[in-house]
Amino acid sequence: MTTMTEASVREFRMPDVGEGLTEAEILKWYVQPGDTVTDGQVVCEVETAKAAVELPIPYDGVVRALHFPEGTTVDVGTSIIAVDVSGGAAPEEAPASAPAPVSAPEEKKPAGSGRQPVLVGYGVAASSTKRRPRKTPGIPAQEPTPTPAPTPTPAPAATPPLAAAAAAAAVQAELNGHGHSHPAEAPDIRERPLAKPPVRKLARDLGVDLTTVVPTGPDGVITREDVHAAATPAPAPAPEAPAQAPVTAPVPAMAPTYDAARETRVPVKGVRKATAAAMVGSAFTAPHVTEFVTVDVTRTLKLVEELKADKELAGLRVNPLLLIAKALLVAIRRHPEINASWDEAAQEIVVKHYVNLGIAAATPRGLLVPNIKDAHAKTLPELAESLAELVSTAREGRTSPAAMQGGTVTITNVGVFGVDTGTPILNPGESAILAVGAIKLQPWVHKGKVKPRQVTTLALSFDHRLVDGELGSKVLADVGAILEQPKRLITWT
Repeated sequence: MTTMTEASVREFRMPDVGEGLTEAEILKWYVQPGDTVTDGQVVCEVETAKAAVELPIPYDGVVRALHFPEGTTVDVGTSIIAVDVSGGAAPEEAPASAPAPVSAPEEKKPAGSGRQPVLVGYGVAASSTKRRPRKTPGIPAQEPTPTPAPTPTPAPAATPPLAAAAAAAAVQAELNGHGHSHPAEAPDIRERPLAKPPVRKLARDLGVDLTTVVPTGPDGVITREDVHAAATPAPAPAPEAPAQAPVTAPVPAMAPTYDAARETRVPVKGVRKATAAAMVGSAFTAPHVTEFVTVDVTRTLKLVEELKADKELAGLRVNPLLLIAKALLVAIRRHPEINASWDEAAQEIVVKHYVNLGIAAATPRGLLVPNIKDAHAKTLPELAESLAELVSTAREGRTSPAAMQGGTVTITNVGVFGVDTGTPILNPGESAILAVGAIKLQPWVHKGKVKPRQVTTLALSFDHRLVDGELGSKVLADVGAILEQPKRLITWT
């Protein structure tokens, strides 16, 4: 009866919701143990390094356990919720906070059960948590000895295969003598250590050799904590201090440096962490050049007011950013070489014949840069509709990861904060970014007289590897010329 109950439990694993991301943070649970769920029902909201995403459950049943609380960052592929698909109520004796029984139900699934559906395009192999014992050179392969199902302690389960292999190697060496012994065979047992892909990536980033890491996970699997422990250098013992435990002295000395009453520490994770990494990578990879131009946009603002009253644009949001975006698209059409990217591997400049126009948006979760796909082919009403939808979706935190991929050029409107101008950093993989400053009434020479005019400053940053000064200057000058004389939107297209 126990086997039947456990076999009816399905473990829903954290899917890869962001094109290769390795982890996600659980923001909110919408269900609790004992709740009934149906196929397609949203059970939680998670945040990756790119966006917040709601996860639907792929089957019907009753929630037995939530393996992680809100605010926990979980690796992709880790079980986060257990659901009893038999329809029975959640057992009271099962602790909801213990994530240990994640792999136990999967090892008892009947043969031929195949892959469990998680999300469209994703699946979890039934045998993904069961590994075959490795073969040792010179030792005949042996069938693994079946162990009883209710094994209380997982640690000894990882020891017998290694211990048996080491003992067999020792016996073989005694029988063959020194002539046929292979002293390198013993270390070969751990030549390819067990670790998940996110853990291997972490080890590469920290420069840790996995063969030197002591595993503490089930079945000898190396965990993230093992890698961090190996990356942290052990404190060197004092040469003349015998058994006085000097290691514990420096550890508490660093704790009082944080004054909780006067300081607040915010963990860097999710979108903000990804933005920081991307900006650092962009700033130290692409040689940035920034140019500025100050223009009179009085006629553009008058055109904005006229378009707001146009019946063809009724119900659409018309603002100066719309015409600035259109001006940039026209400038790119006149100088298509600026719409490119740098292929480091092939050492080539990739000129793109489409424009995915990115719009930097400040959100509660950090800076997002979704883009309007094929903006170059949109009419002014279509561009206005896409722009309004993009901004509102970003502010609500519902931007999908796909909406932030494939951008070619970006506009950032720092003028909404009252800032005159800036030197923006390129979005990774793009060639140019246009910063728009605040539009202010300033004295300006107009028709030979000093008059108050609406003036703004534009700043264009570009990758100097593929955009030289002449090309960047022409693009920026064209944008400024269109905003000074909006009729060029007609004459230049």
